[in-house]
Amino acid sequence: MASPSIELPSFDPRQIPVLEVDSHLPAVPVERLTPAALRQRFRAPPPWQPEVRREPRFVDRAPAPAAVLVPLVQRPAGLSVLLTERSAHLPTHSGQVAFPGGKVDAGDADAVDAALRETREEVGLGRDFVDVLGELPVYVTGSQYIITPVVGLVRAGFELHPNAAEVAQAFEVPLNFLMDPAHHRRHRFEWNGSVREWYSMPYREPARPGGDEHFIWGATAGMLRNLYRFLLA
Repeated sequence: MASPSIELPSFDPRQIPVLEVDSHLPAVPVERLTPAALRQRFRAPPPWQPEVRREPRFVDRAPAPAAVLVPLVQRPAGLSVLLTERSAHLPTHSGQVAFPGGKVDAGDADAVDAALRETREEVGLGRDFVDVLGELPVYVTGSQYIITPVVGLVRAGFELHPNAAEVAQAFEVPLNFLMDPAHHRRHRFEWNGSVREWYSMPYREPARPGGDEHFIWGATAGMLRNLYRFLLA
């Protein structure tokens, strides 16, 4: 967490104009979005390069290791990604869409252990429901978190109990929606003399046509973009 003296970027990402939508790029084929195909891909990864590795630094503090779980929930209609919306009262990144996760503690065995522990603490999803497939490349945020994304298949039957101190709500987005770059939008914004660029992947639940849009952007969208590149390779 940043100290009170650190100035963090303050803007509404929803209001930043869209530069481009990547509808010219192919979607990940549906046959690659099955549990069996994902297990095989993580067992024998193809040559590939992540697209987003590091955001422009905007705080002056020591880097902190962190880990998140990219939970792929097995549903009858296909895999979906479990995401959270951070509570509005949090001092940093309030209201943002995020993967469950957080800083790696001294008592954690590794990044996988940290991601599973944080997921249990944030949303109540136990590690016995998660089959860890592997990790994506480390992602460094502008606030100097060095994040290891841990990808796992989640079997159905769990009950979530979000920690209200950290999580406003938990929701799922179909994996095939997120792995279609027709839903990937590019943004650019100048702040404090430097230029920030990021992706957004807004999603509105079909069952709630009048509901709020889940605005996925920043580090979460960047890690999803890397997952897209990994599965497309």
